[in-house]
Amino acid sequence: MNVQSIRFSERSADIDLDRLQTLLNRSAFWAVDRRVEDLKIAIDRSEPVVSAWDEDKLIGFARATSDGIYRATIWDVVIDPDYQRLGLGRKLVTTVLSHPCMERVERVYLFTTHHQSFYERLGFITNSSTTMVLHASQSSATNAAANLDGIEA
Repeated sequence: MNVQSIRFSERSADIDLDRLQTLLNRSAFWAVDRRVEDLKIAIDRSEPVVSAWDEDKLIGFARATSDGIYRATIWDVVIDPDYQRLGLGRKLVTTVLSHPCMERVERVYLFTTHHQSFYERLGFITNSSTTMVLHASQSSATNAAANLDGIEA
């Protein structure tokens, strides 16, 4: 495989949702069975959205959400297993980080289960102080808000 022929795109319109679903099902245990309709919503609400292509094959993907100043989160970083360990994941993440929507952000978060050392090599550090999560299946946002009565943020 010729890594020189891999192209990166920052155009969300380039994403074929069926190909993305296939890539996620093949490459990311945490994203198996995501619905195409939901992927579209996630992509539409993200910027930047970066994809990696070997000709017409989608081999990599990442996206981020941000307020453009204070906080951003990188989501769904994935490289096809046949293309891993070639520097493409690094290029994918650095492309996200260098996007104009991200360049002024004070703090960039991401979530990873098994790839901490990869992200540490890119300058990320472990942050154990922000580990809270609210799962939609556990509580609705309305119930959560109701439980905050009398509590100051």
